[in-house]
Amino acid sequence: MFRKYKRVMLSTVACGVLATSSLYAQNDNIVNSIMKLRADVEALYTQIDDNKDIYKAEMKSYTMQSADSEAQINRQETAIKLADAELSTLQSKLAELSTKNESIKPLLLGAIDALRTTIKNGIPFKVDARLAELQTLQTNLIDDVITEEKALSLIWASYDDTIRLTKEIGLFKQEITLNGEPKLAKIAKIGSVMMYFATPDNQVGYVTKEGNGYTYNVVTDDENKAKIVALFDALQKQIRTGYFSLPNALVLTESK
Repeated sequence: MFRKYKRVMLSTVACGVLATSSLYAQNDNIVNSIMKLRADVEALYTQIDDNKDIYKAEMKSYTMQSADSEAQINRQETAIKLADAELSTLQSKLAELSTKNESIKPLLLGAIDALRTTIKNGIPFKVDARLAELQTLQTNLIDDVITEEKALSLIWASYDDTIRLTKEIGLFKQEITLNGEPKLAKIAKIGSVMMYFATPDNQVGYVTKEGNGYTYNVVTDDENKAKIVALFDALQKQIRTGYFSLPNALVLTESK
């Protein structure tokens, strides 16, 4: 009887010990779960703070790009106004000289020189071809191959073409110098504000002004490359309006 009672007591004690161990194990699991949840919450808060910092940095960058774009557009509008004013001045001088029956050749040569300077300082779009046309016009005028009236008409058309290029958005081809080598490239021209290029060997990039010249910068990161490729695809499809996300490639055209 006593041995039976002893076994019952031992069984009861064993069950108590097992129950206590199970309770401790459950408590440990709960504590570990709480600690994990707390760590996850802290990680989320850290991620939220990081995302806030990234968002603020992006917004600051976009604000600066927007300000740069507005300043560049204002400069281009000013350049257009100056070109229009120059045309008006030329027209007034021509009218004055025509009433006096005087030669307008010196005035026309001055207009050619002024336009040549504008082309050299402007965006590097078909510069050699445009300057060559001006040189031919100047030579023909000096050698009396064409009349002053004909030269006037051609100069006027050249000024109009220069003004039109400041507003034109399109896809073109021209030779560029990339890493010291000439290459025939596709050109995406955004007025006279930005100019991107794409070469046959799949290099893409944009133009920036450095000192008195221009540099063709190759883009290597995948994100910006994809943006430029998307622009070329859109222009190839004759899509010239809409929202485009592009690398900041403002071309500063003021004289240095």
